[in-house]
Amino acid sequence: MKNTIYKYFFNEFLRFFCISLFALSLIVWTIQSVNFLDLVTDDGHAFTTYFIYSFLTISKICTKLIPFCFLIAIVSTILKLEKDNELIIFWTSGLNKIKVVNLIFRISLIIMFLQLIFTCILNPTLLNLSRTVIKNSQLQFIPSLLKEKQFNDTIEGLTIFVNKKMDGRNYQNIFIRDEGKILSQVGDSSSTIFAKSGKISEDKTKLILYNGNIQKLKFDGNVSIVSFKKTIFNLAGINTKSISKPKIQETPTNKILMCLRGYSVNMHNCDKRETTLKNLKIEINKRFGMPIIIPLLSLICSFLLTSRKDKSVYNFLNKYIYLFIGFLALTISEIIVRYSGLSWYHTAVFYFLPLTLLPLFYLLLIKKFKYENLY
Repeated sequence: MKNTIYKYFFNEFLRFFCISLFALSLIVWTIQSVNFLDLVTDDGHAFTTYFIYSFLTISKICTKLIPFCFLIAIVSTILKLEKDNELIIFWTSGLNKIKVVNLIFRISLIIMFLQLIFTCILNPTLLNLSRTVIKNSQLQFIPSLLKEKQFNDTIEGLTIFVNKKMDGRNYQNIFIRDEGKILSQVGDSSSTIFAKSGKISEDKTKLILYNGNIQKLKFDGNVSIVSFKKTIFNLAGINTKSISKPKIQETPTNKILMCLRGYSVNMHNCDKRETTLKNLKIEINKRFGMPIIIPLLSLICSFLLTSRKDKSVYNFLNKYIYLFIGFLALTISEIIVRYSGLSWYHTAVFYFLPLTLLPLFYLLLIKKFKYENLY
């Protein structure tokens, strides 16, 4: 009988958890994907790169939302069972409330380990892969570089200005400043290109300029000017200046731990600077410390199992009170983790607080349910 009740409770929780996680992740991912359109409109990457990069960031969204969705799912499950008078059936069948609390706590441990898998393994792996996609992507849309009356420096070392856009492929009064030898020949320091008109080739990989001149600055300080009636620049395969090196959150967990232990690790964000070490400690605390909040949320939500015999305003607001307390715990943990990297003392406090509150809340639940005569 008890196993059937436990299975039913878990299935109800799982249904609420999956629905909330899917719905919220989809909303956040959609909003975030709109922001990523800059990869196409400004940086000139292909739509394929945009979709792959956006898809790989879903793990980051899920990682952030799992604790909140757990809170929503547990509260929704308890309130649903209470509304349908199913909790009364649990109690009249001889089920101890503490055993239900233990069930909720065991479910929280499962979700906590799921969160650890996301934070420590899946999330950094997929984010690093998304950065690799950007790194290996080349410029695909030349029209994105030519914006009317805007200086575009998407390509590092190359600035392009267009005075007027005639139609989809034709432009007037084009200025190009090449400081990175993108278009300059080897041996030139930099070059400046002026053209009265220009257009994009049909395959959208070449820029064709008409009636202009190229001013080349030599290393000896001399300037040579070359006039042209028509010249063609091939921009296919040029990389943009999108960030290609992995950030700390995209670094594997084992490398961060090795860096904090003082080992020489082959990654660009591992050094002896205080700022770097602080950021590494914050990141590792996010991965290992934030999931601990989930069991704490389970005990906070378990107070909803308290008997409520009257219909007072307090009892009506009871569900919102514990939901607010749980949300407040999530918010405070997010704030504290940002300061946990200041020193090892701050890190210890970050882990000490939830681990201390866990047995305290559990003892309060035992004391509260002891006098409800539910054995």
